[in-house]
Amino acid sequence: VIHYSSPTSAGAECIDPNCTWVEQWVHRAGPREKIYFKPEEVKAAIVTCGGLCPGLNDVIRQIVITLEIYGVKNIVGIPFGYRGFSDKGLAEMPLSRKVVQNIHLSGGSLLGVSRGGPSVSDIVTSMEERGINMLFVLGGNGTHAGANAIHDECRQRKLKVAVVGVPKTIDNDILLMDKTFGFDTAVEEAQRAINSAYIEAHSAYHGIGVVKLMGRSSGFIAMQSSLASGQVDICLIPEVPFNLHGPHGVLRHLKYLIETKGSAVVCVAEGAGQNLVEKTNATDASGNIVLGDIGVRIQQETKKYFKEIGIPADVKYIDPTYMIRACRANASDGILCTVLGQNAVHGAFAGYSGITVGICNTHYVYFPIPEVISHPREVDPNS
Repeated sequence: VIHYSSPTSAGAECIDPNCTWVEQWVHRAGPREKIYFKPEEVKAAIVTCGGLCPGLNDVIRQIVITLEIYGVKNIVGIPFGYRGFSDKGLAEMPLSRKVVQNIHLSGGSLLGVSRGGPSVSDIVTSMEERGINMLFVLGGNGTHAGANAIHDECRQRKLKVAVVGVPKTIDNDILLMDKTFGFDTAVEEAQRAINSAYIEAHSAYHGIGVVKLMGRSSGFIAMQSSLASGQVDICLIPEVPFNLHGPHGVLRHLKYLIETKGSAVVCVAEGAGQNLVEKTNATDASGNIVLGDIGVRIQQETKKYFKEIGIPADVKYIDPTYMIRACRANASDGILCTVLGQNAVHGAFAGYSGITVGICNTHYVYFPIPEVISHPREVDPNS
């Protein structure tokens, strides 16, 4: 995974018999000996797209601070995602250490977020007019696809612009990365919801607590939260198909749990069991399909099922979706955000473009954007 910088670094020579030394494809992140841009000529812009995620402010803060250390004087934030490039009513926000000093103490994004936005050529034209030659893009798969298109357009126009991504997805669903920022915090925050559901279920006669967590195409949050809590009986994720009815269905197992334990807790990812809910065919501004509400479906079907079989059941449904992503980053995510922000700036100053920063096999590295956006990373049910 690692591109070694010197022949003396560990693993830089073959010690096994019949070993062939292959140049590795991913470069280590970090400061470089030679920089491509003159700091006094740089105008750097930061943009946050998509939904909220714990740690956005931490990354913004660190990018600004590191740029200032390099000697960059001209740093701006583009408000409300890519939209800020075209909307005349939105002025760019000047950023400095003074402005960002304490923003990591609260959740959300100082710059605001939105989905969708103008065309790629409009964005690049706007960047040309503003004199932006470093663009830091914080967002998920769709945003990174946009960043890659911006990078390609800049190359076609022969503009010397560095476009660097920082992967922002609370679902932890970006390929090749150990984990993305905000994920730890989300799992920690989800514990409160699961514990509330457990207490409600445990305290009621035949209580069943259902908690819906985020996870459109990947069940990482639901899985990790369930494992961490130790209070979940059934965890439903998009990667594993399931039935509600029938001899091996969720409802039959709930009946067994009520008979043996007296209560049960179900944790479900928002993208799980989409074959069981009405298809909407609608999409949001990012082009994501609007999902049917599997949490409410499970709640309704459970009530109906127990009523039909004549067993009283007290079903409580908790949906903490937005509470989980609006909180500030915890300590481990805060550190991750700090290092990602620093490395994004190091990568831009090295003259790299069309890259994104992340952790791979515990090392901070630069990935070519196309490598990580082909499809979302999923839980391996057999791992």
